Amino acid sequence: MPLHRGPGKPDERPMSVNPFYGEANPVGDMTDAPPRHRLPDTPMAPSTAYQLVHDELMLDGNARLNLATFVTTWMEPQAGVLMSDCRDKNMIDKDEYPRTAELERRCVAMLADLWNAPDPSAAVGCSTTGSSEACMLAGMALKRRWARRNADRYPKREARPNLVMGVNVQVCWDKFCNFWEVEARQVPMDGDRFHIDPQAAAELCDENTIGVVGILGSTFDGSYEPIADLCSALDDLQERTGLDIPVHVDGASGAMIAPFLDEDLVWDFRLPRVASINTSGHKYGLVYPGVGWALWRDKEALPDELVFHVNYLGGDMPTFALNFSRPGAQVAAQYYTFLRLGREGFRAVQQTTRDVARSIAERVDALGDFQLLTRGDQLPVFAFTTAPDVEAFDVFDVSRRLRERGWLVPAYTFPPNREDLSVLRIVCRNGFSADLADLFMEDLTRLLPELRRQQHPLTRDKQEATGFHH
Repeated sequence: MPLHRGPGKPDERPMSVNPFYGEANPVGDMTDAPPRHRLPDTPMAPSTAYQLVHDELMLDGNARLNLATFVTTWMEPQAGVLMSDCRDKNMIDKDEYPRTAELERRCVAMLADLWNAPDPSAAVGCSTTGSSEACMLAGMALKRRWARRNADRYPKREARPNLVMGVNVQVCWDKFCNFWEVEARQVPMDGDRFHIDPQAAAELCDENTIGVVGILGSTFDGSYEPIADLCSALDDLQERTGLDIPVHVDGASGAMIAPFLDEDLVWDFRLPRVASINTSGHKYGLVYPGVGWALWRDKEALPDELVFHVNYLGGDMPTFALNFSRPGAQVAAQYYTFLRLGREGFRAVQQTTRDVARSIAERVDALGDFQLLTRGDQLPVFAFTTAPDVEAFDVFDVSRRLRERGWLVPAYTFPPNREDLSVLRIVCRNGFSADLADLFMEDLTRLLPELRRQQHPLTRDKQEATGFHH
């Protein structure tokens, strides 16, 4: 065995100890309650801190019973382990985590192929924290392309850029227009049309229009907007006026449904006017919250001056994002899900979800107390209101009573020009099984007799009662 000699002169430096390893006060932990709104003066044992936070979070709703959210609430245990393995990786450090960057690049290529880019190898795209950031990036690209084409007029007071969209868009588009000083021109709802009208949208366009947004899956009722008809109306506009208006497809949900269940529906890069598409990986991309995707049909659709270039292992790595540091775990989980399911697996999962949605819609309709607006045959989502002859209760009463059983079902009022219409909306996701659907219908059926005995709806302020969540 080797012979070890002691150090010539003793090293008096103390060993380094992580402060987290220090002992907390055991007596204080048993008797002292920490303050709520300022930092405690002293540490506490990790088990105590965990239990305090854990117990408070017990008062949250059950995510699996949340029929309001589009966001994924169930993944396989293996995906959870993989995300835990990657939780300390920062996506922005592409030179430190080159394989995570490579997985992101592969996901972009897979989506470009899925969405029928003319040349998937030429399409450009990136991951984001979700569809909201992706929409901001797409809007920025539309505005910059318009500004390039109108460099002789912009910026001037008379050249104010505008964006055309339906009034049913997700709130992120209102934010974009506000933050980037773009006029929002919105097509209102009309009668039983709850999303954009292609002709009305074309009529709102002028030389200052940076683009038109089409929604593949409205959050209000789950319906697809007619993207092909929208492009056709803009083709006619160009033929009459010379105005060439690009389209962005907000496919937050539908871009991960239609490719698998509605293959004959033409909505994507097969339409030459579609310049960009976004989706939420954490919605029907089947990943836990924190990932979205934005893609452009080619390099010309994304102005290069918006892209920052960083040195990446001696090469060039272009980046386009509003955020800087963010975890790589969700990107790894997205790649895992793509590998795990493939096209046939995605088709089976999404078809099952749609089947559950259509089944519940039919049973809700059969109760006789409600009137369906949609039936879950596009997005696995449907909206319904009370039947015309129901006077004892309203949708807000139903939402409130369902919450008593743990079900989170939003009730909300529609935007202009249908503020008279209040609805309930049910979002079916992977993990909301046929068995859970049966339990939901049992609870809804059980509470109806008591609701029917009410003398009048109990909601006093519909605006305060509205529980609309994208």
